Amino acid sequence: MSELKAILFDVYGTLAGFDPPREQIQAQALERFGLEVTASGIDAGYHMADAFMTRQNATNPVRTMNRKDQWVFFARFEQLVLQGAGHEVEMALAGEIWSEVRKQEYRIALFPDVVDGLDRIRASGLIVGVVSNMNSTAQRLCDEMGLTGHIDFAVTSGETGVEKPNRQIFEAALIKADVSADESIFIGDQLESDIFGAEQAGLRPILIDRYNGHSGYKSHPRVVDMESTIDLIAEIRSK
Repeated sequence: MSELKAILFDVYGTLAGFDPPREQIQAQALERFGLEVTASGIDAGYHMADAFMTRQNATNPVRTMNRKDQWVFFARFEQLVLQGAGHEVEMALAGEIWSEVRKQEYRIALFPDVVDGLDRIRASGLIVGVVSNMNSTAQRLCDEMGLTGHIDFAVTSGETGVEKPNRQIFEAALIKADVSADESIFIGDQLESDIFGAEQAGLRPILIDRYNGHSGYKSHPRVVDMESTIDLIAEIRSK
C-alpha cells in the first residue's frame, strides 16, 4: 500500500449540514399542513431522499434541469423525506410542502467538529481537499462555508461540469493535490456518489455516517465524526 498523502472530503452531510437542523426546518414548514415529524423520522427520510439525488446527479444532474423538471424532482425528493418520516403524500402536495420548506430561513454550515479536525489533519502533514457536487466555484464554496484557510483546495461540479460518482471529478482533485489515487483517501456520506465513486476512481473510501443511517455497513471503514476519522487516519498511517 502506498504512503498516504492526501485526505479528500465530501461537503454536504460530511463536513456540513443544515442550520437550524433539518428536522426543525421541516417541522416549521409542515405546521401549515398539519403534519408532525420527529428527528429520527426526518433522518430516515433524508437518507432515502439524498440517495435519490445521488442517483439523479449520476444520470441527469439537477443543476442542468429546467425549472419544471427541477420542481418535479424536488417534489419527489420531499415525498421521500416525508415517507421516511411516516407520511405518504401525493406529488402535488409534496411540491407545495417543498415550496414551503424553501421559504424557511436556513443555511448550510460546518459541523462543530470540522474546523479543528481539518486543522489537525493538515498539521499532521497531509494534504486536505474537498470534492463537492455543489453548483459553485471552489473559491466561493470555501469562502461561504468557512473552509478558507482550513483546506488546501476544493473541486466542485460547478467548475468541472461533472458530478460524483463520475471519476473525472475525483481525477481533477488528484491533479490539484498532485498525488496518485492510491496515495489518497476519500471520505463521504453517500454510498453511491462518494464511496462507489471514489472506489471506481482508485481512491480508498471511508464512509462517514453522522446520522447513523448505515450502522451495519461493513464494505469499507465507517466513522461517525471527525474524531473517529482522525483516529482511523492515524491507524492507517501506522501500518
